[in-house]
Amino acid sequence: MSATRPQITPLRETWRQLMASARSRAPRLRASLIGLGISAALQGLALACLIPLFQALIPTAHHPSADWQAALPWLLLMTGLMLASMLLCWRAQGFDYRGDMVDNTHELRTELGEQLRRIPLEQVQDKRAGEVNATLLGSVDENLSYLLTIANMMAHALITPVVVALAVLCFDWRMGLILLLVFPLLIPLYRWRRPAFGRGMRMLADAQQRTSADILEYVQGLPVLRAACCAGIQAERLQASFKHLETIQTVGQQKGAKPNLILATVMEMAVLLVVFTGAWLVTQGTLDVAILAALMVIVVRFGEPLATFVLYAKVIDLIEAALGRINAMLRIEPLPQILPAQVPQSFEVVFEGVSFSHAQASKPTLQALDARLPACSLTALVGPSGSGKTTLTRLLMRHADPQAGRITIGGVDVRAIEPERLNALISVVFQDVYLFDDTILANIRMARPEASDEEVGAAARTAHCHDFISRLPEGYATRVGDIGGRLSGGERQRISIARAMLKDAPIVILDEPTAALDTESEVAVQGAIDALVRDRTVIVVAHRLSTIAAADQILVIDGGRVVEAGRHGEMLADNGRYARMWQAQQSAKNWHAGR
Repeated sequence: MSATRPQITPLRETWRQLMASARSRAPRLRASLIGLGISAALQGLALACLIPLFQALIPTAHHPSADWQAALPWLLLMTGLMLASMLLCWRAQGFDYRGDMVDNTHELRTELGEQLRRIPLEQVQDKRAGEVNATLLGSVDENLSYLLTIANMMAHALITPVVVALAVLCFDWRMGLILLLVFPLLIPLYRWRRPAFGRGMRMLADAQQRTSADILEYVQGLPVLRAACCAGIQAERLQASFKHLETIQTVGQQKGAKPNLILATVMEMAVLLVVFTGAWLVTQGTLDVAILAALMVIVVRFGEPLATFVLYAKVIDLIEAALGRINAMLRIEPLPQILPAQVPQSFEVVFEGVSFSHAQASKPTLQALDARLPACSLTALVGPSGSGKTTLTRLLMRHADPQAGRITIGGVDVRAIEPERLNALISVVFQDVYLFDDTILANIRMARPEASDEEVGAAARTAHCHDFISRLPEGYATRVGDIGGRLSGGERQRISIARAMLKDAPIVILDEPTAALDTESEVAVQGAIDALVRDRTVIVVAHRLSTIAAADQILVIDGGRVVEAGRHGEMLADNGRYARMWQAQQSAKNWHAGR
């Protein structure tokens, strides 16, 4: 079976995508590109003026001396056309100089950032952070940064020679026809090499994204890698990524060297054919030597641009690869919204027949799960790892939608609640706290940006973190470092609780926030949690059962279903799954104590 031939994106489709990516500045970009084309055409007309100019200046049998009076108008016309071409080119490239390109890339990045807010978080989590970073930075820059420079080169390599050839037809139809036959050679040569260019650019873009992701992952994980004595091992993986990128680049250069040499040779030979043909016609006495002299100047001017045209066109594939990555991100559909939008008046949470499977999972994570979480109560979710506890809370926050069933808050389907309002209804305290490299004040205030300093301080006091903040050199103005690395685990956790306190949402999700803390930090954090959960609907994902013994209800989840439910004492008395889990944890605790 023959291999499938690579698809070549039509240039009109590339043009359409490019104009779409230019957004509000598409008219200016279109005007700039058209301006470059007209500039190239004017330059072609200017060069064509060399023929009558040389005819006036080069002595022949008909006029043995130079006719400056006849040459002057052509010289002035050529000068005027060249100046007009330069002026138009300068104005056309104003898209770069005026800052339109910078504004366009900013607009495109902003739109991509807004898209990240809309698309299902499950799809974002499937991508590595470095890959998203490469799309937001590299792809956007590749989209426009080189566009006008390459467009200018390609216009002068294509449009200018064609205009010259058409003008030469007016002086000698044979040479004009030869030129018109030579220049279109670029099209089949370009189509021959373009699939390879496109494939190479896509492979290069993928390798660069992978390397970007590996670099980011290595830098962020360096403290852990050093502690585990694995920095060298992970560095080997990073080096392998670098090596892969180097291989892609080397193979691209090696495979492209011979075809590129062939292309350059063919075009150089074509240009020489024009000169040899003209020389032969001169010896036959059927071509004016002035026309040949002018053509020699012209073809020397075009020799290099024509020979390297296909290499210029290679950047089109770079732009197409960037557009492909941008469009792939923008094509991701946000979760559907049920209309009309509704606002819950109470905060009871109900899961009705909820089934959910992750995109790459071999079996369902949740299967026809039913659960009712009363308003202003504390419900604990317990069960083995991978049983679906965290997935349940993420579906409540609409990181994704279940494939079957529905989730309601106060009787309102979460799909009918506007995303911003749903986010405002739920506060989350994760086990692994993420703080931004900003001040403590900014990290707490992000829960409610309009909050005053006094309100932030009040939330910090309630979360039992005001005292340690006050001891820091710059207090609330202290920067916490990347991912909050300058603070201890307990301090980070209390700041995240202060953030949740300031948000003051009626539903609170706690993902085992004390699991990784020492005893002293756990006492402080537990006190902050007690203040946070008061008079709220609280969901706790618990691993240590001793922390949820006082819960209003405990749901044991296994295999994506609720297999047992009740209060702590009742479930111990039933001697079921929960009782066995409790006994196993107590035995482990007694074993540690007796060592």
